[in-house]
Amino acid sequence: MKKLALIITIALVLAIIPSIKAETGTIRIETPEGEYWPIMLGSPSTFEIWVQGAGNPTSDPHILLVMSEACHLGLTGDVVVTWTGGSVSFASGDFTGVTTNSDDVPPPDAYPVFKGASYTVASLKDHLSYGLIEPINSTETIYWAWKPFLGGAALIHDHQSFTVDLPSTEPRMLVYALGKSNGSTLFDNKVPPTRPGFMVPEPSTVLIALAAFSAFILYAVKPKRFV
Repeated sequence: MKKLALIITIALVLAIIPSIKAETGTIRIETPEGEYWPIMLGSPSTFEIWVQGAGNPTSDPHILLVMSEACHLGLTGDVVVTWTGGSVSFASGDFTGVTTNSDDVPPPDAYPVFKGASYTVASLKDHLSYGLIEPINSTETIYWAWKPFLGGAALIHDHQSFTVDLPSTEPRMLVYALGKSNGSTLFDNKVPPTRPGFMVPEPSTVLIALAAFSAFILYAVKPKRFV
C-alpha cells in the first residue's frame, strides 16, 4: 500500500512539473530604486523591467494595464507608456470591463496564446484594493487592456526602463507584463501576480486626505459642551 501511494505521488509530481515550467513568472517590474509592490507611485511613474532567472530571453513583450472602475471613469486622457525610442497609448475605449471573479485576464478563450499566463479577476481586484478602506467587491467591474511595447525588444537580464502616465482623477492601476520565453509561440512568462507596478495618488495626497478624514472623526467624537 505504501509503495502504491509513493508511485501515485511521484506520478502527480511529474504531471505538475510541465505546467509549472510553462508558467515561469520570471518577469520583474520594479522602480529604479529597487522597490516593488506594494510601493505606491503617482503619475507619471518610471519602472524598470527585466527577466530574473529562467525565461531569458523573453520575446514579444506586452504590457498589461488593469484599473479600477473609478479610475476608468476618471480618465481625462490617454494612458501613455513611453520608453527610449517609442511609446504606446491606451484610450478609454481600449479597456475591456470584466466583473466575474473566476474569469481570467486576458481571457484564454478569446486569446488562446495567453493560456497559462493570465491573471484571475479575483486576484486583480484584491491587489487593486490595497490600502482601500472599502475593498473592491465581487460585483464591481475592473478594466484591462494590453498592447505590445518596448518596440518588440526581448526582455533579458539587463534592466530596461519605461514610464507610464495615467491621467485620471481617481488613479488606481496595476502594471503587468507578459512575453514568450525561449521562442515559445505562447505567452508563457509573466510578472508574478503579487509583484505588479502599482499606480495610485501621490503619497502626499493620500496623507492630506487621511489628515482631513481624521480631523472630521475627531470633530465628530469630540464631546459637546452645552451652555
